[in-house]
Amino acid sequence: MTKLVKADWETAILVCAKCSKRLEGGFGKKGKQRLAKALKAYLGVKRFRKARIGVVEVKCLGVCPRGAVTVVNAAHPSRWRLVAKGADLATVTADLGVGPQAVE
Repeated sequence: MTKLVKADWETAILVCAKCSKRLEGGFGKKGKQRLAKALKAYLGVKRFRKARIGVVEVKCLGVCPRGAVTVVNAAHPSRWRLVAKGADLATVTADLGVGPQAVE
């Protein structure tokens, strides 16, 4: 028998960990954070399962762009984004269809 664990997520943002590791940071205020960590901070995701949006680093999405990170909004799986190193997080979240106001 399986058990269910409740999560309040409306969507999940999948960030390629391999791409992030190859860039060695490049995001956040000082440009030293990985994209997933910078997105969590920008969106204000504090309580993982109880947040409205989940930001998850996945092993590899298989695109492997140079100088960018592959990101997928699970609510729109047909539209993948390539986020260049140092990209503005406001623009990234707007392109993904999520924003700081949508997160608790």
